[in-house]
Amino acid sequence: MKHILITNDDGYESIGLKALIEALSPLAKITVVAPATEKSACGHSLTLTKPLRLIGVEDDFYKVDDGTPTDCVFISLNTLFKSNKKPDLVISGINIGSNMGEDITYSGTASAAMEAVLQGIPAIAISQVCKDKCHAIKNGWDFALAKKTIKEITKKILNHDFPLAERKFLNINIPQTSIQECQGIKITKAGYREYGNDTHRHLNPRGEEYYWIGLHPLLWKKSSDSSCDFEAIQNNFVSVTPIHLDMTSYNDIHTLQEWIN
Repeated sequence: MKHILITNDDGYESIGLKALIEALSPLAKITVVAPATEKSACGHSLTLTKPLRLIGVEDDFYKVDDGTPTDCVFISLNTLFKSNKKPDLVISGINIGSNMGEDITYSGTASAAMEAVLQGIPAIAISQVCKDKCHAIKNGWDFALAKKTIKEITKKILNHDFPLAERKFLNINIPQTSIQECQGIKITKAGYREYGNDTHRHLNPRGEEYYWIGLHPLLWKKSSDSSCDFEAIQNNFVSVTPIHLDMTSYNDIHTLQEWIN
């Protein structure tokens, strides 16, 4: 039987994680290792300054106390799996909220997939776009389209081969729409995210100031051929983006060589 390692960045009690487990349980043996608390926007961070505890919640389900998604993948691959028997696939999600454009660099969800492919394991990051995260959680978002999509893609991977080469992963974003209204799957590029600065200054009861970073509106620069992830989601397509970890700007190597000389 195939074996899938699941993690996320919303914490081990997330409804998105539970939905992912439900979707994939019929396809393979599932092991879950997730952060004990929400670690959204932690990026590809690995905890080096303190010890971490791997705590069993139930059979094949663990939480890492104060760990990041990267910690979860790193620790589980080096403790729960024998060196000669790694998982066939790592899937991170279902994240509550989008991970598109340059937000991928902030994303704990995407970073878990990054760590997996660095360790030689094929990986997928999947996120559910939602206009109001709190409303989605409170009203029990059913993740029907996300579950259908990840089940179909995972089944295809397990029955055939992972479609990407080493150190590359799939980044999937699901539009906030029904299965019936979804326009299908679109292969996209990562879009050009436009950022503001939503930093709020407050005073605590002792009069000391502190700052709280808010949520930036989902704005982006339109692509010339409408081929980016933001535009796919806007048009009710599931966005599937191939991501690679080599961030070298190859077009600038010659220019920089001339400049440095």
